[in-house]
Amino acid sequence: MKRLLVTGSSGLIGSEVCLHFAAKGWQIHGVDNNQRAVFFGPQGDTRWNQRRLADSITGFQHHELDIRNRAGVLELLQQIRPDAIVHTAAQPSHDRAAAIPFDDFDTNAVGTLNLLEATRQACPESPFVHMSTNKVYGDRPNTIPLKEMASRWDYDHPDFVHGIPESFSIDQSKHSLFGASKVAADVMVQEYSRYFDIPTCCLRGGCLTGPNHTGVELHGFLSYLIKCNLEGREYKVFGYKGKQVRDNIHSEDVARFISAFIETPRIAEVYNIGGGKDNSCSILEAFSLVESFTGQEQVYTYVDENRIGDHICYYSDLRKMRSHYPGWNISIGLEDTISQIVEAWRHRHAGNDFCVVPEAGGFAPISRGMRSEATTPPVVHEKLSGP
Repeated sequence: MKRLLVTGSSGLIGSEVCLHFAAKGWQIHGVDNNQRAVFFGPQGDTRWNQRRLADSITGFQHHELDIRNRAGVLELLQQIRPDAIVHTAAQPSHDRAAAIPFDDFDTNAVGTLNLLEATRQACPESPFVHMSTNKVYGDRPNTIPLKEMASRWDYDHPDFVHGIPESFSIDQSKHSLFGASKVAADVMVQEYSRYFDIPTCCLRGGCLTGPNHTGVELHGFLSYLIKCNLEGREYKVFGYKGKQVRDNIHSEDVARFISAFIETPRIAEVYNIGGGKDNSCSILEAFSLVESFTGQEQVYTYVDENRIGDHICYYSDLRKMRSHYPGWNISIGLEDTISQIVEAWRHRHAGNDFCVVPEAGGFAPISRGMRSEATTPPVVHEKLSGP
């Protein structure tokens, strides 16, 4: 039985990867110490997801380990000698990083280095997948000429009709401290691959989302927006008229790509992973989409000052990913993703630990490893876009 080590296993992508590889017959080792609750408070707590994995995956082994613990990381990898490592643990908020700069850098940069060096010593032949971020590009995407449309901004330059490519510069831009710590990790992953021949890739994610996201105001845009809608809570829009654009990719599609890379790994690759233009939306468009599924009006206020380093428009150019792995593509669209997140928050508000997976004829909520009867999915509404 092949062994997979996943850091940040109780998070959105980590938990999705655990479930995906468990279904393929791998033995799963999860590393998580619920640091998200430390960064974001009780609303960021992911213990419910840890319980879900323990109940859903036979033989799941949870390791309560902080990746900043260098000796502990090395000891664990020498003990397990995993056949692949998926590194999703991070301090994920560029707003929060400014308040905790040492915790941010020690987690994102030094924690990644601890894992890379332990991999080099324990299992250098094992593929290493690092969840990076599009924030490595800083605010440089904002230098691309833009056109303002009725409900969104969009690129007004032929070189970016498909989105941001991996060749886009990371220099001469404001990153936020979070973006800088992730740049350090991103470059170090590439360097360990080229220098020591460890197969690696950095996945520079756009808005990674899905039904098992513990969205909070400072991280997890779409999940948090839906949570606010269902609770009638005020959502704050920070600048750019609410027309700032993000591409959204379902965590299952992220896990599918990670699986494809691990099956056929490469050296020091970088991919911009997101929903692409077809699965992009502005905040205003997200309001309308969510309202169409919940039937509840979005309560929000507008703050004229944008977040530091925030992208006005960002969506990923997926052509490199598709060319290297032609068997992979986006399989879950934006509307289906939103409908799943809506149902997920409804279940969590009812006190259930759950997962929502697509099934023929409906969405089946899974609570603590037990499958319930499939429910009829919401009507799929056409995605709004500018003229």
